[in-house]
This record gives sequence, C-alpha cells and structure tokens, in this order.
Amino acid sequence: MQLDLVVFDVAGTTVADENNVAATLRMALGDVGCSVREDACARVMGLAKPIALEALAASLVPRDELAAVVARAHEAFVERMVHHYLASPNVRPIRGAETTFQVLRDEGIAVALDTGFSRPILDAIMRRLGWYDDVVDFTVTSDEVAQGRPYPDMIRRAMAAAGVDLPAKVMKVGDTPADMREGVAAQAGFVVGVLSGTGSRVELEETGATHVIEDVSDLPRLVFGSLRRSPTLPRSGRVLGV
Repeated sequence: MQLDLVVFDVAGTTVADENNVAATLRMALGDVGCSVREDACARVMGLAKPIALEALAASLVPRDELAAVVARAHEAFVERMVHHYLASPNVRPIRGAETTFQVLRDEGIAVALDTGFSRPILDAIMRRLGWYDDVVDFTVTSDEVAQGRPYPDMIRRAMAAAGVDLPAKVMKVGDTPADMREGVAAQAGFVVGVLSGTGSRVELEETGATHVIEDVSDLPRLVFGSLRRSPTLPRSGRVLGV
C-alpha cells in the first residue's frame, strides 16, 4: 500500500502531555466559575477546545449564558496553554517523534500535524521545540477549519496542502478516540492509535484504530515493516500553517 501523508496529533502523540491539557481545561473553567471533574475532561480530549469547553460547561450554566462563558474560558485556556508551552521545563517531544518525522520525510512521505488547539497554542509549541519547515511539512489547527475532530476537515486540509487526492494514501496517528474517529471520517487508509496519551487500547480500537502501537517511535517499523510502502512523493513546497 502506498503511503503519501501521515497526519499526527500533537499533545499526547508527538508532544509529551502529563495531564497538562486536561488540568488547564479545568482551571480555565474554574476561572469562569465552573467546577468540573478530571474524568470529565478526559472524555473530551482531542476535540476542538471550544467544543470541549462547551461540553463540560453545558450543564453548569444557563443556556443563554453558555456561549459567553465558553468564550471567556477559551481565552483563559489559550493564555494558560501558551504560557505552559513557552515556559514549562517539562515541554518536550514524545520519545522518537523527531526521528520518526525525519525517517518518513527521508522516504518522501509528507508529515503534517493537526490539533484541537487553536493556532496561537500550536505556534507556541512549534517555537519552543523548533519544529519549523525542516521538521514537519504542514500544520493545521481546529480554528482554521469549519469543524474540528471528529470531523475530517483538518485531514482534508492537510491532504490539499500536500497534493494528496486519495485518502487511502493517508495515515492518521493519535492518542484519543476523537483522533480515531477523525481518521475514520476522512476514510484514511490507516488509523493508528498510540498509547502515549489518554486513550486506552480498547478505546482506540473501538473507535476505529486499524493499528495500535506504544508510541510514535514504533511507527517506522509499522510503515516500512508491515506496510511495505514504496516511496514516491516528491519533496517540495513545505509550508507551515496551511
């Protein structure tokens, strides 16, 4: 099977997340007077963050106030997350992520990142880790498409940027059920779950994973060992923020 594009999630898949995202969702909601449980936050991982915040706050505030509360909470979330990714000493790539990117790109396979974060947060991550156009080819954030996960919009945007027409030539990699559902919705040829984030093997398989691996360091062996892909994609026109 030919593989032309791999679309990776960010937090929990390629960037280490020690419950930082879930904790920040709780704090952002606390900033606007909403108290939510940690396990509730775990259930919305991977979604576009305004959608996640809305789901968490819906039962806690009057319906006519919900949009304003979510907007304020998201503003607080973005501010806290940007600060975390720029300043925390714990920000680092998942084991093997950068090597995996390079191995794929050396074989002509385009590498994209997509995320439930908005652009300011992803830009902070890219700046902190130095993940510019010599590391990944394309990035897409949930605020740049009509609908984030579990809808296929981000993958389709990455496909358009990479010049990939057939979803069968695309692999989606992520750590949450929302990632798996996104890959299925996009009809990706391969939907790979990783156990380095919040999703369990059972959750990932039940929501559409075709393969489950420990972390992204195992991906080259899966691609070049099991899938036997022959590289054909030309290396050209790398762009960030497509």
